[in-house]
Amino acid sequence: RFCLPLVLASLPTMAAGEEIIPALQDSWGDFWLFRFFVNAAGYASIVVPGFLLIQYFKRRNYLETGRGICFPIIKSCVFGSEVKSVHQEDGSLPPRAEPTESSTARQVFKLLFCAAGLQASYLTWGVVQERVMTRTYGATETEPGEKFKDSQFLVFMNRILAFTVAGLYCALTKQPRHGAPMYKYSFASLSNILSSWCQYEALKYISFPTQVLAKASKVIPVMMMGKLVSRKSYEYWEYLTAALISVGVSMFLLSSAPNRHVSTVTTFSGIILLAGYIIFDSFTSNWQDALFAYKMSPVQMMFGVNVFSCLFTVGSLLEQGALLESVRFMSRHSEFMAHAVLLSVCSACGQLFIFYTINQFGAAVFTIIMTLRQAFAILLSCLIYGHTVTVVGGLGVAVVFMALFLRVYARSRMKKRSKKLPPSETPVQKV
Repeated sequence: RFCLPLVLASLPTMAAGEEIIPALQDSWGDFWLFRFFVNAAGYASIVVPGFLLIQYFKRRNYLETGRGICFPIIKSCVFGSEVKSVHQEDGSLPPRAEPTESSTARQVFKLLFCAAGLQASYLTWGVVQERVMTRTYGATETEPGEKFKDSQFLVFMNRILAFTVAGLYCALTKQPRHGAPMYKYSFASLSNILSSWCQYEALKYISFPTQVLAKASKVIPVMMMGKLVSRKSYEYWEYLTAALISVGVSMFLLSSAPNRHVSTVTTFSGIILLAGYIIFDSFTSNWQDALFAYKMSPVQMMFGVNVFSCLFTVGSLLEQGALLESVRFMSRHSEFMAHAVLLSVCSACGQLFIFYTINQFGAAVFTIIMTLRQAFAILLSCLIYGHTVTVVGGLGVAVVFMALFLRVYARSRMKKRSKKLPPSETPVQKV
C-alpha cells in the first residue's frame, strides 16, 4: 500500500483534455484509483485467508472426517447440501404465484402499490445519492463546508440494513431448505460492493442523468457476460435493441451543453468508473442467476450476499481507519446522518418491492416500472439540480427508452409463443 502512491505518480494524471477538479484531488487519498486499490487490498485480506481455509477443508475431506460443534457451520459455509433444484426458465426467480380469483380492483391496487413503492424508493434514493456525493455539508457565509468522500461507508450503511431486513424476513417466514455453500455468495457480494462503490464514486466526475442512462444501457454488457459466464444465446431482436441503446447513449454522451458546471463534466475518470459499475453489476446478476440453481428464495439470496458485503466493507473500513472518520463526519453533520439513513432505508425497501412485484406480476411489468423510474429520475435530477440536456441528448434519451420498451414488448411476445411450443422444443434463453 505504501508503494502505491509512487506507482500512481508515474501514471498520467488524466486523459488528454480532462480537467482535474481541485476539490477532489487535494491528496492521494482522494484520488479514486488510489481508493480503489486500497479498498481492494482490504477485501483481499479477508478473501485470501478464506480461500486458503476452504481449500484446506476440502483437501482434508472434512465433510467425511470432521466432528465437533463447528462441524455444522463449516459444512454450511464450505460444502452446503450440494442438492440443486431444476433450473427454472426465468433463471433468476422462482415462478410467480398466479392470482387466485382476485378482483380486478384488488389487482389494480396491488399494481399501483408496487409501482408507487418502487418509484418512491428509488427516486428518493437517486436524489439523496446525488446530494450526498456532489454537495457540501456545513457550508456557511464564511466557511465553504466539506464534502463526504468515502463511498465505501455508504455501501456499508446500505448493506447492513439490507442484511438486517433480509435476516428478519427469513427468521419470521417459512423459507426453502438452504443448500448452497455459503462461500459462493462471496463472489456476487464482492462484485456487488465494487459496482456500488463505482456508482457512488462516479458521481464525483459525471452528472446524475449520465449515470442513469448508463444504467439503462447495461443490458449490453449483461448479454456479453451471459455468453461468457452462462453460455447463453440470444434472439436477433435482443441484438437490435442493444444496438439502439448504444446509439442513444452515444448521442447523449457526445452532445455538448454550454456552461456546464465543472463538477458535472463527463470526464475520463467518470467513464471508467461507469464502465466498472456496469461490468461488476453484470457479473453479479449472472452469478446470482447461476446460484438460483440451488433451491432458495430471493430473500435468502439477499441475506447471503449482504452477509459477505457487511463483512468485506466493515473489515476494509476498520483496516483503513475510515469507519471512525466517517462516524466523526456524521456526528459533525446531522444532515448527513439523516441522508445516509434515508439512503439505506430506500435501498432495503426497494429490494423488497422488487421481489414482491416480480412475484405478483412478473418480470415484464417490473421492467416497465423500472424503465419509467429511470426516465423520471433524469427529469427529477434536471429539475432539482439544474442539469441541462441538449436537443441531441434528449433524442438520445428517447432512443434508449424506446429500445427498452421494444425489448419488453418483444420478450413478452416470445414468452407467449414459447408457451405454445411442443414440449420437445426449448426456447432460447434470455436476459
